[in-house]
Amino acid sequence: MNKIKVGIIQMAVGISKKANLSHAAELIKKAAKEGGEILVLPEMFVCPYSKKYFRDFSEEIDENNIEDTSESLKLLTNLARELKVYIICGSIPEMHNGNLYNTSYALNDSGVMIGKYRKIHLFNINIKNKVSFKESDTFACGDKAVTFDTKWGKMGTVICFDIRFNELIRELALHDAKIVFVPAVFNPLTGKDHWDLLFRSRAVDNQIFTIGCCSARNPDLIKYTTYGHSLAVNPWGNIIEQIPNNDEDILMVQLDLDEIDSVRQQLPVLSSIKKDL
Repeated sequence: MNKIKVGIIQMAVGISKKANLSHAAELIKKAAKEGGEILVLPEMFVCPYSKKYFRDFSEEIDENNIEDTSESLKLLTNLARELKVYIICGSIPEMHNGNLYNTSYALNDSGVMIGKYRKIHLFNINIKNKVSFKESDTFACGDKAVTFDTKWGKMGTVICFDIRFNELIRELALHDAKIVFVPAVFNPLTGKDHWDLLFRSRAVDNQIFTIGCCSARNPDLIKYTTYGHSLAVNPWGNIIEQIPNNDEDILMVQLDLDEIDSVRQQLPVLSSIKKDL
C-alpha cells in the first residue's frame, strides 16, 4: 500500500464559525468523492486569522472525549467515519488551562484521533511599513514534535511558520515520517519569495513529501490576505501539483511513497548525518 491520494483543501474562511464548519464539511465531501484518502484543511479553518477572533472561536477540548467537547472535531470525526477518510484538521484555537494554542488534530478513517500537534514556532513578523503581527501576543507555544501512525506508515504535522525550521522537520523525518502536512495561513509578502522555496527545501533536506495547505483569499476580509498556492512536493524537491493562485480550490494529488526509498538510495542524505559534530 504505497500509493495515496491526498486532497488539499484551499478553503476561504469567514467570520461565522457555523458557516465555516458547514463549508468545510461540504469541501471534505467533495474531496472524498474525488477519491481523496487523506484530506487536509488549512490553519485556522474555523475562524479568520486575527487576534480579534482567536479567543472567541476557541474550544476547550478533552482528548478523551473530543466529540462531546469540540464542535469542530465532532463534525470532523463523524465525517472521517462516514466517508472512510483520514483528515488533517487544519488547526483550531484550543484553550487549555487558561492558555490558547494553535492546534492541529489528525483523525483516521474510523474517526479516531491519532495525532495532536500544538504549533511550536509562533509567527512574529515586523516588516517596516508593510506588515506587523505577533502571534505570541495571543498563543502559547507547543513543545513537542508529533508523528502519527497511518495504514501507509508514519506521518507528521507542523503549522505554517514551523516550516521555516528544518530541525523540526528533520526530527519528524528521523522518526520515520514519510509525509509532513503543513496547514497554513501564509502571508503574500513572504509567500511570493519563500513559500515554494521552503516546501521544496524541506522535502530535499529530509527526502520526504511535503504538503502545504494554505487558506484561500476571502474578499470580504481584507485585513489579512493569504497567499494560497497550496502544493505538494516530492522527495526530489519537485512540485508535483500546485494551485496557481489564492482562490478557493481543492488540489487532488497522487503520491507514490516508493519514491522516498528510491531517492534515499540514490542520495543517502539521512544515513550520512554526522551526529557527533
